[in-house]
Amino acid sequence: MVFNRLTHLETLRYIALPYASFEPLNCGEDLIWKEGESFEFSFRLFCLIPLGIHRINIIDFNSEKGIYTVESNSHVPVWNHRIYLVKEKNGTLYTDEVEIYAGWKTPFVALWAKMFYAHRQKKWIKLLMTADRKEL
Repeated sequence: MVFNRLTHLETLRYIALPYASFEPLNCGEDLIWKEGESFEFSFRLFCLIPLGIHRINIIDFNSEKGIYTVESNSHVPVWNHRIYLVKEKNGTLYTDEVEIYAGWKTPFVALWAKMFYAHRQKKWIKLLMTADRKEL
């Protein structure tokens, strides 16, 4: 269930709000994440402050190896994101790992990223709990 949700843009949008918003520029609203694909988004910090174009290049995207993206924008030239998915008896262990480089802004971006990913984890739990109730 977790991996299937990761294939849809709506999941990213839901778990990112209100820290960030992503509006597709070179694809439709119904995009499906796949290995080898590259996407561009209009990125807004806290859904208000425009920060230009955010590019996401998908290197790995499968339930066995997990997900690895090489991302960038004009403010953060390196934002590499790996998602580890480990199947367990009672569900899936989901771990984010992020490599960030933004020059002198790196400490500030890293602080924001720490808050952003903590928020994402909470939104994931809410999303999955809601999905479980709908399946009953």
